[in-house]
Amino acid sequence: MNFKADRQTQEDLNLPGKFKNNSIYSLFNKVNSTGGERLLEQLFVQPLKDAAAINQRSNVFRYFHHHPLDFPFDSDTLRQMEDYLRSNAAGKWQESVVLIRKKWMQQLGMGKDFQPILENLRLSIAVLNKLPDLLLSISHAPLFGRLQEVRNILQLPGIQELLQYPAGKELSFSKAILFNNLLRVRFRDHMDVLLRFIYELDLYSTVGRVAAAENLNYAEALPAEAGMISIEECRHPLLKGAVANSLHLTGSNNVLFLTGANMAGKSTFMKSFGIAVYLAHAGFPVAAKQMRFSVMEGLYSSINVPDNLQSGYSHFYAEVRRVKDIATDVSEGKNMVVIFDELFKGTNVKDAYDATLSVTRAFAGYPNCFYIISTHIIEVTEALASVPNISFHYFPTIMEGTVPRYTYRLQKGVTTDRHGMRIIHNEGIIGIIRNGKHFEEGLLQDNRLT
Repeated sequence: MNFKADRQTQEDLNLPGKFKNNSIYSLFNKVNSTGGERLLEQLFVQPLKDAAAINQRSNVFRYFHHHPLDFPFDSDTLRQMEDYLRSNAAGKWQESVVLIRKKWMQQLGMGKDFQPILENLRLSIAVLNKLPDLLLSISHAPLFGRLQEVRNILQLPGIQELLQYPAGKELSFSKAILFNNLLRVRFRDHMDVLLRFIYELDLYSTVGRVAAAENLNYAEALPAEAGMISIEECRHPLLKGAVANSLHLTGSNNVLFLTGANMAGKSTFMKSFGIAVYLAHAGFPVAAKQMRFSVMEGLYSSINVPDNLQSGYSHFYAEVRRVKDIATDVSEGKNMVVIFDELFKGTNVKDAYDATLSVTRAFAGYPNCFYIISTHIIEVTEALASVPNISFHYFPTIMEGTVPRYTYRLQKGVTTDRHGMRIIHNEGIIGIIRNGKHFEEGLLQDNRLT
């Protein structure tokens, strides 16, 4: 099975989204071909759980990061070649008869099918003729047998005859029949291998190019037994000028309990961490200076849990169900990464305090998992202080007069910031209400609002 990241987690972290300009997928979707895009989607939605496989894929991306490839094909050409190879596939003699019939029909003025086939054949030959030089340019790429597989195909006698046909020379009808049979019948499966290889190069070179442009780096995957996640200068890959933060989690320090004011950076930090974990397991480059991690079995987040009117779930009950789903996997001994942003914010403060305390303590009893848990109920940190594997961090707020300033820098400890009412006053909310047309001063009993 692959690394698990359910739909809620993917939406929380804005991972998928072929047609969303601000998704993590769209960051890498700069490929040149539809085949490259199909391959990107396949690799992106299926993160891995094997350290060797992750590092192997990551090393390929790294190679093309540091050895940029000028991809020599355009999307239309490859699409036409793919359509040509996959249309009207038949046996050798049937294919020849069909081609001869189309030629006769065209000569009699009764059909126009032969000329497009001839053009697509020439186009396909031109694509194949670029492969030998392309192989030379990437001869040191860590493609683990793929290069040799392609070389072997290009050395086949029939393919050699095709490659040695003089460029620009008009194809005779007999040569067209011969080459058409070679590509669409005799070596049909080999053509699929070559197209797949071309699409792989499109993907690898594109991801490497994006990594170079966005200053991304490559994580090192470790066996599950290593039990650690270490990220230096992790940032959100879609935020220009984002402030980077570091964190180190181990089995004896596997719960990061986070506090801080609204807008101080908690949610962005947790999303940045979750995105890095997901991309690292997919072998893709991450927005961090350095990252080492033991492979995990999945990633859960609870950041933007919606209510469910159709099922009759309130926001709080939706949160409870979400926590239950996560607890089920954790209790089964699975190695999970879990992100909770403001646990139980859908209920009253007393219940939220009790629930946050109980759930955090319970999850902390599974040192094989890693957690980031945020809350605005800072009083709960006192009750959790005795749990040895919980570390407390916060994002500070600096008041400059009556205006808050946020550093977005993670610090050890627990926040003492209480600036909510100051922000409400800065926005003039109470004045707007009191200066309304039908406001009655005599009904206002609480003079603290003045």
